[in-house]
Amino acid sequence: MPDTDLLFKLLFINEPLSIQVHPGDVFARSIGLPRGKTEAWYILSASPAAKVALGLKRRLTATQLRNAIEDGSIADLVRWRHVQKDDVILVPAGTIHAIGAGIVVVEIQQNSDATFRLFDFGRGRELHVDNALSVAHAGPAPRQAVARRLTDARALLAATLYFVLERIDLDPGSNWELDAAGETWLVALRGEASVGSMRGGPGEAFFLEDDRIILTAGADGFSALVAYGGPEPRAGLLHSLARLPAGELSPTVEARP
Repeated sequence: MPDTDLLFKLLFINEPLSIQVHPGDVFARSIGLPRGKTEAWYILSASPAAKVALGLKRRLTATQLRNAIEDGSIADLVRWRHVQKDDVILVPAGTIHAIGAGIVVVEIQQNSDATFRLFDFGRGRELHVDNALSVAHAGPAPRQAVARRLTDARALLAATLYFVLERIDLDPGSNWELDAAGETWLVALRGEASVGSMRGGPGEAFFLEDDRIILTAGADGFSALVAYGGPEPRAGLLHSLARLPAGELSPTVEARP
């Protein structure tokens, strides 16, 4: 696969991840990295007690933040919120955050490993105090945007300078043309579909760079996340084609063994 601007991850989280922060592009490049890291989370499943942390409960000075990192009290200053299946959380660069236990999440992000830890729940790994202080917004996180319907088949989940994240929901047997010009990612959530010459079901991801891809939903319909470069939703991302009988996939697709 070529070097990409974006990256998808599927995370199964059994214990809390570190409290951390990611830099923006300017700081990342100042330390020799190609780009910063803004990301978004789509919650696939969550235990009843599952939580994520986003931002701080109150604004801190740089000195207060340093002290909170060094004495561990940062763990009590982050703002935790409960999450459930299908929640979407946008994490702009500079936002202090963590993901708690009991969550399965799809993460779409700038393709970067730039992560600075502030607290590691006793695991003893290195903290990155100075870099964290240089990039962290030491206060409450911005309000999350509300998902909105673009068409009957498309919902906008997040739009940033770096990527747009949508959910598509296709009726059983429906046939579509997907505008995949440029870097485009698709992650199946529910049902099966043919994706060009491939076939996919829940949890499978596709990296697309063709101008047009034919999608044909299976007998139970098909839902997926689609991500591509920002900042605005892609006009004409999906174009409806002639409907196929329910359950009939593209004839170019071979059945799985």
